[in-house]
Amino acid sequence: MDFGIPEEFEPIRSEVRRLCDRYGNEYWRGLEPDRYPEEFVGELTRNGYLGALIPEEYGGGGLPLAGACVILEEIAASGGNPSACHAQMYIMGTLLRHGTPEQKSTYLPAIANGDLRLQAFGVTEPGAGSETARIRTRAERTADGWLINGQKIWTSRALYSDLMILLARTTPYDDVQKKTDGMSVFLVDLRVAKGITIRPIPTMMNHNTTEVFFDDVLIPHDALVGTEGNGFRHILDGMNAERILIASECIGDGRFFLDRAVDYANTRQVFGRPIGANQGVQFPLARAYSQLAGADLMRKQAAALFDAGKPCGTEANLSKMMASEASWAAGNACLDTHGGFGFAAEYDIERKFRETRLYQVAPINTNLVLAYVGQHVLGLPRSY
Repeated sequence: MDFGIPEEFEPIRSEVRRLCDRYGNEYWRGLEPDRYPEEFVGELTRNGYLGALIPEEYGGGGLPLAGACVILEEIAASGGNPSACHAQMYIMGTLLRHGTPEQKSTYLPAIANGDLRLQAFGVTEPGAGSETARIRTRAERTADGWLINGQKIWTSRALYSDLMILLARTTPYDDVQKKTDGMSVFLVDLRVAKGITIRPIPTMMNHNTTEVFFDDVLIPHDALVGTEGNGFRHILDGMNAERILIASECIGDGRFFLDRAVDYANTRQVFGRPIGANQGVQFPLARAYSQLAGADLMRKQAAALFDAGKPCGTEANLSKMMASEASWAAGNACLDTHGGFGFAAEYDIERKFRETRLYQVAPINTNLVLAYVGQHVLGLPRSY
């Protein structure tokens, strides 16, 4: 199997970079601390990039995940922050593979042309972070529809989304034999649903994240996505895509850091020579490059397996972990290379430094990836 990015995606890379060049680092700097990049997201949508994974029959680009990886990587490499829009891509995995024909025909064309935004992924809860089976948000079937009560947290872009993919318990945790059973996925129309409260959460980076409260929220019976009780399995399609796409963003971040650092190391003169001649500057950059190269190959392998419809949980997790650690190493090396200037906002390194640090914590913590590999790949005793 060829794990390279197909050549036909290279024109997409070039076009995305040209679009990003119209939104330079000054634009992203000006959004701090929490303004949503409405203009940038709108232009991405008009050019079809946020509908890239939607099949052509519904008005989308019909790209495989590998194509979406190129889009997000290039946004990050240009100095932008793909988190403003990446959810619309990875959420597609759940809707495309498990949505009904009616759901797809109703929502996908409107998402593809920008009339609707699907940016919110309601999974995490205050008492159930990585332990998804412990969610307590409840969806009860009634004569009039599904009645939802509960709370979600770290639901990014909920304030800027028309629709939400929501995971809720339809059978209580104590009433199922397998703890990942009894959860179901719903497509919630945030424009019309009553009883939803959304509160922003200020953070160290501009991520537009929120907590969401559901108080007797009634949604139609046909809002159920897939099979009742199998929601955890359904969202795995979205989660694997999420991890592969986040890996792509981290690889783009790493490219941004290395490009900046190499340029500065070649031009900054200290003691009569470029600082890049010093091994203390050069070797961390070379090591970060090697880490990015390995993460890039794992990302490509994971995307190829996902697009082929093959199991890719291990590869998706590893690509996200490896890429997040590589981008952090590149960020550290870049900051060290620039010295005090690296902390100046006008250089954009500190902003990207904050953005890329998130991905060792979310969407899955690095330690949980290691625990997954230990248990499911190496056959070691369960640690969590």
